[in-house]
Amino acid sequence: MDLANLDDEIESVLYIAREISVFKVPPLSSNAGYRAVEWGDLSQPLWKGRLRIIETSKGVSIRLEDSQTGELFAVSPYDALKPPVEAVLDSSRYFVLRVEDNTTGKKAYIGIGFAERPESFDFNVALQDYTKRYKASLNPPSPTSSTSSNVPAGPKVDYSLKEGETFSIKLNIGQKKSTSSDLGSGFSGSQTGGGFPLLPPPPSAPKRR
Repeated sequence: MDLANLDDEIESVLYIAREISVFKVPPLSSNAGYRAVEWGDLSQPLWKGRLRIIETSKGVSIRLEDSQTGELFAVSPYDALKPPVEAVLDSSRYFVLRVEDNTTGKKAYIGIGFAERPESFDFNVALQDYTKRYKASLNPPSPTSSTSSNVPAGPKVDYSLKEGETFSIKLNIGQKKSTSSDLGSGFSGSQTGGGFPLLPPPPSAPKRR
């Protein structure tokens, strides 16, 4: 096996619809968009088969294939920036698809329809998921980015002291004044310790002999 072409052989199926219908799309009658009701009898499609969205190393494509044999009926290379799929105005089950001939490169527009609305919804979701992944790959997040990266940084300030520099701090500490409230009833002074002197006894006290 040629390892150089190994990636080309790997296919990832992003979506598959077992049966879709293909219709001829008349030229647009206005710039408003396409309408499935203008495609004629929707019960008589031009072709029926399966639809698969395939991702390889080369990109993504929408393929219309025979349900039994897998024979390719049409292919639409998917460009996430210019999607080749357009929803119609009057139904959620029908779309206009731009297909391309692999040999000549000639492009054409066809209508496709899904049997059920959930199938068309899943078809849309598969394409949207790939589009998100593709756009995210174009702008990968920086490994150094963080939630604070959007905050503008101010100039860096150097607070270190240079050689020979000094600084001083002035402390303004006021001296607390003693008040009567500062002297509790349990406080006792000392005559010899430089405290408050004892008061003399009141005059009514008897004199000692």
